[in-house]
Amino acid sequence: MKRIAGLFPSLLLFVSAVGCDSTDRGGENPFFTAWDTPYGVPPFDRIRAGHFMPAFERGMSLMDAEIDAIVSSCDEPTFENTVLAYDEAGKMLAQTRLVFEMLCGAEIDDELRAVQERAMPMLAAHADRIRLNDKLFARIEAVYDRRAELDLDAEQQRLLQKTYDGFVRSGALLDAAGKARLAAINEELSVAAVKFGNNLLAENNGFVLELGAEQLDGLPAGVRDAAREKADELGLGGDKWAFTLHKPSLLPFLTYAKSRDLRERIYKAYLNRGNNGDEHDNKQLVNDFVRLRAEKARLLGYPSYAAYVVDGEMARTTDAVYGLLEELWTPALERAKGELAEMEELFRKDHPGQTFASWDWWYYAEKLRKKNYALDEEMLRPYFSLENVQSGIFFLANRLYGITFRPIVVPVYHPEATAYEVLDLDETRLGVLYFDYFPRAGKSQGAWCGNYVEQVYANGARVAPVVSIVCNFTRPAGGAPALLTLDETETLFHEFGHALHFLFHDVKYRGLTEVEGDFVELPSQIMENWAFEPEMLRSYATHYRTGETIPKHLVDKLRRSALFNQGFATTELLAASLSDMDIHSIGAYEPFDPIAFERNALNERRGLIPQIEPRYRYPYFSHIFDGGYSAGYYFYTWAAVLDKDAFEAFRESGDLFDRRIAAAFRREVLARGGSRDGMSMYRAFRGQEPDKTALLVARGLMERPAAEPDSLALRPPVPVPTTVPTTAPTTAPTTAPTTAPER
Repeated sequence: MKRIAGLFPSLLLFVSAVGCDSTDRGGENPFFTAWDTPYGVPPFDRIRAGHFMPAFERGMSLMDAEIDAIVSSCDEPTFENTVLAYDEAGKMLAQTRLVFEMLCGAEIDDELRAVQERAMPMLAAHADRIRLNDKLFARIEAVYDRRAELDLDAEQQRLLQKTYDGFVRSGALLDAAGKARLAAINEELSVAAVKFGNNLLAENNGFVLELGAEQLDGLPAGVRDAAREKADELGLGGDKWAFTLHKPSLLPFLTYAKSRDLRERIYKAYLNRGNNGDEHDNKQLVNDFVRLRAEKARLLGYPSYAAYVVDGEMARTTDAVYGLLEELWTPALERAKGELAEMEELFRKDHPGQTFASWDWWYYAEKLRKKNYALDEEMLRPYFSLENVQSGIFFLANRLYGITFRPIVVPVYHPEATAYEVLDLDETRLGVLYFDYFPRAGKSQGAWCGNYVEQVYANGARVAPVVSIVCNFTRPAGGAPALLTLDETETLFHEFGHALHFLFHDVKYRGLTEVEGDFVELPSQIMENWAFEPEMLRSYATHYRTGETIPKHLVDKLRRSALFNQGFATTELLAASLSDMDIHSIGAYEPFDPIAFERNALNERRGLIPQIEPRYRYPYFSHIFDGGYSAGYYFYTWAAVLDKDAFEAFRESGDLFDRRIAAAFRREVLARGGSRDGMSMYRAFRGQEPDKTALLVARGLMERPAAEPDSLALRPPVPVPTTVPTTAPTTAPTTAPTTAPER
């Protein structure tokens, strides 16, 4: 998943640099002094939960003083003394928050949770005090009103525009009563987000399916070994096997367990997270989010919260979002119905007279794959050890961009985390990249990428970012290394794309780090396209025991099955995207049952078949309630149009590793940040606006058309330099993606 600029997005404007400049009250708080750690990483070995509140308090105080210096100036407002000064304010607070929010996602405990519950509403209120500061906005507005007279370059003009727009979207034009109410809403929303996330974490950790040996029919040895080790970890005894709601445990069980009753039991537990009428029930919080967000949108002059969110994205209007989702919905659902019909033939042989249900899909999809393609994912997994896949992404980054990765010894926040220094083609440091791969009780579900240290410029020099990829992959079991599923493999390529986006950052102004949300998944999703290409597989997919490269007959089977189950995958993704848009398109709130609302929106109005559940149901839809994707889950589909079309540039060249095209992608997309709007960046790379054809073909929703005047094959070539630059231009800022729990 992507989490935009940290796990809690209410202070996106304060993403910052490394280090702080102050004296430590007790000589111990690592946030009060500049870090002397190798490569500028956080001093995880010295950071304790008790350090955060004092650091937040000092950070807010310092930022308040910086803002006061701006608004109390008697000088005429200028770009330098107002807009730039504002852009540079709050660095200590931002650095503290980056570390805190990343740790809350990856390694939370009771102490951090207590800090989180106290700090998040306080930080939200502090952000509002700044964004709703009349005197500060008056100075920014004065500069904005004279923008045509000022001798500003393109980046300065963009920063001024984004700063002004950010204040307006945050309520700067409201009257005093409106500002007070908006601040109260934002504080309530921050509290609700913390509660929602903590409830979901408790639900994820609270269910265990405890089985005996006689209940393991159909499960492969590796799945059994992992369950046995989980039972040992939980202290259940040597004759027990344990399965949980974490995806590396849940999905193999749904795929292989012969017992239909047990599949139903674990899948219903997964579907009912946050919907059990207990202290972790999230349905009232869903109501609170919708009520507060609808009121916020009305205050700011929008008919719905969805309209408010989308107005700041590439899509611009909810009609454009719905247009794309609905265009894909009908063919995807029809394809899924065809997949179901094939599976039902197998199902009826096993369960005559019974009805195929949602917990049957994975089991019979795997049976159908074996029948149609003679392909079993278990025969593939030995070629996709975690070490191999990581080597593969390093190989790909080197092949495309010439960058290399060197393991380093630095402080880590958990013993399982590892770190690499990332070097550019000319051996200059791009940044540091952490990996944290396996599930544990203190980690949120899914996968994401974010910064511990944001790339900025300090004293004219680039500060290299510290980036982290966090996943929940299958653990090593039974003496074997961690063997990834195809989905986990693709996920690592995805998150690595976000990491490259961070690492290639070369942003002059902090306020220009962010791109539109529906653009930010382009750098991640494009990387997925390489994962299973034959030439790519030959570079990294080797058997963990024998060292044998994946044989051609398996690669051919994998390629032939590329469109297998795409109807299901696309439909469940679109269902979640539509339910997100629908709930945030509510204009006038009235109390409602989220489960009934979802059923009406998807099953009754749009014909979603009961055998397919939306990828996320409201009580556990972390993306949209505590993950920064409210009215934005469509981002993945919007960006899929971009990523599939962008990858066509490599296909058209005849070389999937064409460095000239990769250099153009880095220069025009990965190295630009928010210095230009997303469509301008895309056109600069591709030569024209994106075409949906490649996405429709990739999802199996249409055949690739023959070459015609408007076809992909006859597009103008990608504009690329005659030589490959060794580094990204220092004047071309990049973006700041992060990533969300599970897509």
